[in-house]
Amino acid sequence: MTKLKYIAHYSEQVQSQAEQLMGAGKLGIYLETKYPKQHQVQSDKALYQYINDIKNQYMRKIGTLSHVSYSSKLKVLKHALGVHTTQSRVQGSKLKSHNSITVASLFKEAPPEFLRMIVVHELAHFKEHEHNKAFYQLCCHMEPEYHQIELEMRLWLHWRER
Repeated sequence: MTKLKYIAHYSEQVQSQAEQLMGAGKLGIYLETKYPKQHQVQSDKALYQYINDIKNQYMRKIGTLSHVSYSSKLKVLKHALGVHTTQSRVQGSKLKSHNSITVASLFKEAPPEFLRMIVVHELAHFKEHEHNKAFYQLCCHMEPEYHQIELEMRLWLHWRER
């Protein structure tokens, strides 16, 4: 297992810079300076409203969200920071879909940008199932700084573990 498991798929240059920041004890200072506050979305009800607002702004056609929650069962080690599910059922002559999103409870303590990045990622999966070019274009449409925030969120996960 690599020392920097959350950024193992990034370039050697990025990993080297991250190791230097961590080795010098400056990663926490960098993250706290760039992301000084924690979001206020603490309950499942508030999370539902937060996600629904983003969904309605960018993805009205995916249908309503039937369930949204934080879960302490999602483990970062299993590469699951959030989970989305879609179920389609036939009801009479109509096709009804039930969409749900679960976010790892560690994001209750995260900066608002990290929570938004996870939400945008999970919402994008309702339209694009695979992590392909169209998926990341949709993520960047909803959050223009998606890639930078994702990298810094991964660094934040390393920093939290130390």
